[in-house]
Amino acid sequence: MSGELHRYFLNNGERRLHKWVHYFDIYERYFDQFRGRAPTILEIGIFGGGSLAMWRDYFGADATILGLDIKPETEKVAGAANRVYIGSQDDPALLDRVLAENPSIDIVIDDGSHVMRHMIATFEHLYPRISPNGVYLVEDTHTCYMSKFDGGLRREGSWMEFVKDRLDDLHATYTNGELKVSAFTRSTKSISIYDSIAVFEKAPQGKRQAFITEAMS
Repeated sequence: MSGELHRYFLNNGERRLHKWVHYFDIYERYFDQFRGRAPTILEIGIFGGGSLAMWRDYFGADATILGLDIKPETEKVAGAANRVYIGSQDDPALLDRVLAENPSIDIVIDDGSHVMRHMIATFEHLYPRISPNGVYLVEDTHTCYMSKFDGGLRREGSWMEFVKDRLDDLHATYTNGELKVSAFTRSTKSISIYDSIAVFEKAPQGKRQAFITEAMS
């Protein structure tokens, strides 16, 4: 990793920016591929506007940077070059508007309410509709273990339990029909779990095949 995002964070003297330090390498691992390609990025949760400014610096002037937050005052700190949507992240009408106005979202970063049902509803609405080779990243997933966010260890309805079910869906092809091979299965390349971050990589999946090669005699 280049460490560019970490350096930006350390040198930030503009808008307020709050991140766990180990996030930066993870961001770069998945986001570097989009640089120079004028991507569209949606970040849910604007906070002090610092992360929107960081994405603008990292992806460049040609990128489309979108922010979504429930607090109207965040529009003032989002930056003139970035577009802001105000409302709840689990509002399907608002999400439909975002998608209609930005039909090819490449990256979603969910740093919003961290409430379990909000995270799940947002994912279920957005993930099928982002770019076929897009990335969906959810951060601060340690909140899945906190009761104030409706989380708890192995609690039914938590985001982490939802992710565990998606791991099964990823492998539905091999379950002898016990799980349906769904649109999620056919469109998901990988699910990666880190401390406090979950990353879903999309890519169209063809028929999975295994071959044997051996030395020529």
